[in-house]
Amino acid sequence: MSTARALPPIVSRAEWEHARADLLVREKELIRLKDQVSAARRRLPMVQVSEPYLFDTESGPLTLLDLFDGRGQLIVQHFMFGSDWDEGCPGCSMMADHIGPLSHLYAKDTSFVLISRAPVGKLVAFKDRMGWDLPWVSSGRTDFNEDFRATVDGEERHSISVFLRDGERVFHTWQTFDRGEEPFMLVFDLLDLTPYGRQETWEDSPPGWPQQPPYDWMRLHDSY
Repeated sequence: MSTARALPPIVSRAEWEHARADLLVREKELIRLKDQVSAARRRLPMVQVSEPYLFDTESGPLTLLDLFDGRGQLIVQHFMFGSDWDEGCPGCSMMADHIGPLSHLYAKDTSFVLISRAPVGKLVAFKDRMGWDLPWVSSGRTDFNEDFRATVDGEERHSISVFLRDGERVFHTWQTFDRGEEPFMLVFDLLDLTPYGRQETWEDSPPGWPQQPPYDWMRLHDSY
């Protein structure tokens, strides 16, 4: 049965294996480059966080140090959920969907938490709706979001931050925004393996490939 959509070229198995081998060389270069960037990240300086932030949680207020839960490292997802919003950002939600059991991070002395400006009640209700078992705290009564540029001029921004503690001292070691957060979203890596990729207009794809504006397709996972 024929199809109207554009298709990759059809070749013999030997031709495919030759083309695959050529691409594999570049894929290995990319992995080695990633290792080099990760090595450079481990050598970044850090900034001490002295502000006594107090986050609202289901069980009462917690400090930034408390969010480490006794571990040495902390990854924070600055989750876009404004104080007057009824539900969380679809893109941030897709990121949270990809966070598996935290026991794997805990085994490497690393904690993980979501932080948003919305009140705790809204966060808990949305977390229950999404079926997540992730720690989530509210920064709504602090300047935390503004200080870490997760809220700028009243507008929410998605971001990832990493913190390190030395005793009771807390340090900010790394932060990223926008496409720097893609490692948290396995769906993109999976789609990048397919012939049609992410199917977004910015991609360098052959003529006739399905494409639509970036992120237009994203929904909460119970809204597709």
